[in-house]
Amino acid sequence: MKTEYEILIKTSENDNVGIVINPAGIKTGSVTQNGIELNEFVPMGHKVALTDLKEGDAVIRYGQTIGYASKTISLGSWVNETNITLPEPPKLDLITIKENHLPEPEKLEGYTFEGYVNADGTVGTKNVLAITTSVQCVSGMVDFVVKRIKSELLPNFPNVDDVVGLNHTYGCGVAINAPTAIVPIRTIQNITKNPNFGGEVMVIGLGCEKLRPEVLVPENGEESDILYLQDPKFKGFSEMVEGALNLAEKHLRKLNARKRSVCPASELVVGMQCGGSDAFSGITANPVAGYASDLIVRAGGSVFFSEVTEVRDAVHLLMPRTASEQVGKDLLNEMEWYDAYLETGKVDRSENTSPGNKKGGLSTIVEKSLGSIAKSGTSPIVGVIPPGERIKKKGLHFAATPAGDFVCGTLQLAAGMNVHIFMTGRGTPYGLSMVPVIKVSSNTELSNRWHDLIDFDAGRVATGNATVEELGWELFHLILEVASGKTKVACDQLGIHNDLVLFNPGPLT
Repeated sequence: MKTEYEILIKTSENDNVGIVINPAGIKTGSVTQNGIELNEFVPMGHKVALTDLKEGDAVIRYGQTIGYASKTISLGSWVNETNITLPEPPKLDLITIKENHLPEPEKLEGYTFEGYVNADGTVGTKNVLAITTSVQCVSGMVDFVVKRIKSELLPNFPNVDDVVGLNHTYGCGVAINAPTAIVPIRTIQNITKNPNFGGEVMVIGLGCEKLRPEVLVPENGEESDILYLQDPKFKGFSEMVEGALNLAEKHLRKLNARKRSVCPASELVVGMQCGGSDAFSGITANPVAGYASDLIVRAGGSVFFSEVTEVRDAVHLLMPRTASEQVGKDLLNEMEWYDAYLETGKVDRSENTSPGNKKGGLSTIVEKSLGSIAKSGTSPIVGVIPPGERIKKKGLHFAATPAGDFVCGTLQLAAGMNVHIFMTGRGTPYGLSMVPVIKVSSNTELSNRWHDLIDFDAGRVATGNATVEELGWELFHLILEVASGKTKVACDQLGIHNDLVLFNPGPLT
């Protein structure tokens, strides 16, 4: 008679905990493939002790210490945030910065997509009219105008995919000259340069705001691209709206002339981001995205991974991959800046791990970070992008952003991404209207349950139905299809898109 065993996953030979892959969890008294009998129920994604742990013993996953036992944990017990404590983060001043002599990634040639080539040499994957704002006061007007443009004008311009309002909560009532004010200002400026807008950005301002609308016009734009609601020529609301529609029509004509053409994969700029992560994220979705990241870099393209607090506890593992001493210094500088930022707010990195993360099996921010960096793949890190800045060269970059989904996505948009990869284990309807967002699930249970919200199931790695390499190639091909407009992502099909959220570390006045 064949005995049925429950399967636990180890992420390295040195791990002393295993991850439950059964969607129903593992019942008390069940026996695992390595002969361990569970002495309590353990849910899917959570950790089982593979040995007896005394108080103070290291809990090891990914071959690294993710915490210390806060009390005795017996073999076969559930290991979670209630019985482990958080280790200290790596001390930044003790991390060695050196010149790493890294081999050039093997070139990958012959891969293309159909994109929109812009005058500045960038390539878009969508053709979108963007209406940016200089101050939150005009957001209601912009929303009203966008609806009118979509219903009255857009049908006349079939080559234009969408019209979006780049609303935000900045522009006035802020310390505009504070040192950290540069972050939201350059973010707004650089969003207008996103390749999916083709340089055709119009600005709606009020007129009396601190953030002057003139500084938001793209380099190839004109002051006539700005509409000031306080302009004396407008007699009432209807004339303001008519003025906005006339300005939009001018830009729509230019955008409608854009055509897709065959572009090398080296023109991809892909942002990698996690949201609603679980314990499978670091086993399936992130490694698969990391493999695809390596393929993009090998093809000459660009990728950035982000989220400072989800890198901070694993930054020492990234240092051997920095392409120069300067990149290493820049990486540590961003970690140090964010440490100080958190300290100012009287919080620390442990605030990152959400209730959903913990319910999904991520007990500490260290465990989360070790899984998070897997989406960076193995390529050399050639640059660090401060918050709100724009990518300047090809290759793998760390874009320094907070870990909040919407702030991170906004900053990656400003950095110049033309495709977004979003990994999730718990599930989120997150989407952006400005760039296609490919949603990757870390477990098949979520993919099946959210069959019309998830674009790619990476959970097949955990169930043994596919390898990271196989799915990495599959995701790479999907990226090319989506970038070409041949495959429409779920959030675009459903019309589910989130607002942009600026990172403003400066004071309000």
